[in-house]
Amino acid sequence: MFYWLYEQFNINIFQYISVRAGIAFFISFILTMYLLPKFVRWARSKKASQPIYEYAPDSHKDKMGTPTMGGVIFIVSTIISSLLTIKLDNFYAIAGILTLLFFSYIGFRDDYSKIAKNKNSAGLSARAKLVYQVLFAFAVSFILFYFNHTTTLYTPFYKFPLFDMGYFAITFWILVMVAASNAVNLTDGLDGLATVPSIMAFVTLSGIVYVSGHAIFSSYLLLPNIKTSGELTIVGIALIGSLIAFLWYNCHPAQVFMGDSGSLPIGAFMGFMAIVAKSEILLVLIGLIFVIETVSVILQVGSYKLRKKRVFLMAPIHHHFEEKGWKENKIIVRFWIISFMANLVALLSLKIR
Repeated sequence: MFYWLYEQFNINIFQYISVRAGIAFFISFILTMYLLPKFVRWARSKKASQPIYEYAPDSHKDKMGTPTMGGVIFIVSTIISSLLTIKLDNFYAIAGILTLLFFSYIGFRDDYSKIAKNKNSAGLSARAKLVYQVLFAFAVSFILFYFNHTTTLYTPFYKFPLFDMGYFAITFWILVMVAASNAVNLTDGLDGLATVPSIMAFVTLSGIVYVSGHAIFSSYLLLPNIKTSGELTIVGIALIGSLIAFLWYNCHPAQVFMGDSGSLPIGAFMGFMAIVAKSEILLVLIGLIFVIETVSVILQVGSYKLRKKRVFLMAPIHHHFEEKGWKENKIIVRFWIISFMANLVALLSLKIR
């Protein structure tokens, strides 16, 4: 709508991505702040709370009865604010919105099945969830490939492309989105633990996408210039706005959980932005907390299957620290600090090339 106002009435201020991103931020923030309390009241009346995993630490019993599926609200708010502010013919922005929509659908089905089936915490089977993720990631990757998004691979601290992936890029992009989606999902185990590192990651990724889409800035920093990709920044900033509003109700003690409805699309969109910005490898640093959480699960499962021994007291690793007696707030804040420092290094890598 706002870009249409620029085209129809020559309101020049609305032609700038930065202005429309700021507008999108506040629309999504206000929408989430307005809708989420109403959703919490409705969810409590319907007893739409996520079952607590039976093997979770004892401290998690206090979380029983907390509403879930809050992710639906901030994803819907992000999509609405994005559609009001982006250029509707920009395929990067539209593909980003589709990523949020597709993966939120998977999460909603999973969350709803947990609530509806007599509080069965299993939800969708792991295989069904993975099939959906791969199919939707393929659809988004095909859109990128069809519109000739560059298939070259870049690495941090090096200004030249490594090689052209060709058709293999589709497989690689699917892997990036599915891996990122599941990594955020594994991290979402404590109040605000996934929310703040996600905000930090999207600040970094939005900045990189904006620079990559700007001919002068990308040339100065020796980054690949991805024409028209800057519009995706608006969707990233809109999501930051809605996540900040969500954090108001998700900070400890949480009044609502995001559920898979929020964690799966957050991770997938994180992967999507990294793909567009040619920062797929840098994403390991940008989402370091999510990587650590995922690796802890892989090590725990692998060690137990091969040696019948556990590496950690409990996985993901935030549960390990809970079992060691750390207070929830201490774990959360320390993980936030790690995420902040990792994203600072990721931003520094843009200049050190």
